[in-house]
Amino acid sequence: MSYAKKSLGQNFLIDKNIIRKIINLVKLEKKNIIEIGAGHGALTDEILKKKPNLLNIIEKDVSLYKKLKLKYSNIKNVRVYNDDILDFDLESLIKKNSIIIGNLPYNISSQILVKILRFKKWPPNFENLIFMFQKELGEKILGICPSVNYGRLSILSSYRLKFLSKFLVSKNCFYPKPKVTSMVILFKPEIKKLYKIENILNLEKITNFFFSNKRKMVNKTIKKILNEREIKSISGLRLNSRPSEIMPETYYKITELFEKK
Repeated sequence: MSYAKKSLGQNFLIDKNIIRKIINLVKLEKKNIIEIGAGHGALTDEILKKKPNLLNIIEKDVSLYKKLKLKYSNIKNVRVYNDDILDFDLESLIKKNSIIIGNLPYNISSQILVKILRFKKWPPNFENLIFMFQKELGEKILGICPSVNYGRLSILSSYRLKFLSKFLVSKNCFYPKPKVTSMVILFKPEIKKLYKIENILNLEKITNFFFSNKRKMVNKTIKKILNEREIKSISGLRLNSRPSEIMPETYYKITELFEKK
């Protein structure tokens, strides 16, 4: 196995039991699969055994890309792209009945998730999202109010994704062995019918505005965004609360009102 590049956050999953556990989270037969960061193809090989309709692989590492290209050159329904996922036009690649899957580099995993949350078309074409994160980041993504893990990322994620299941992965399941435990999370796209945010970037803007003063009560912060009448229209909002004590739905409502201004 080739040397892992620390600059790319490479830790290759080698435990076959974990690989099969990931693959069996959803039905892959006749689906269009997008795999982010295939590495040496350990996960890829198991995906292909499930007979997907199409498998798109995105791999940034040039040497790994060349090996993957050669390895799967005789398989017609496999396409390998040598690109940085953060620059890649992922949304245009996704067809109906798609599943996105990836053992993500720790150093850019939150950026990859946010890239998907920012998709212009929602509901998107993908049916499920299976990502492996560092455990601490996974807990922040799934953080509920109120808790130490609750924050901007969990508010943004819960607006567009529904959490289905998770499991932990030991550091012993990788080469080279990372210093942290990992977490695999299965999501599906979510539609919040009670709230209509036109631009997801506005929810990012609102949560950033509040959480940049996360130790302060929200009474002064919200008055910079909304007028007295708008504030009173928000059910259950206590102005002496701190940002981490406000439910996600309240942030969705604040964003709705902000967009109408």
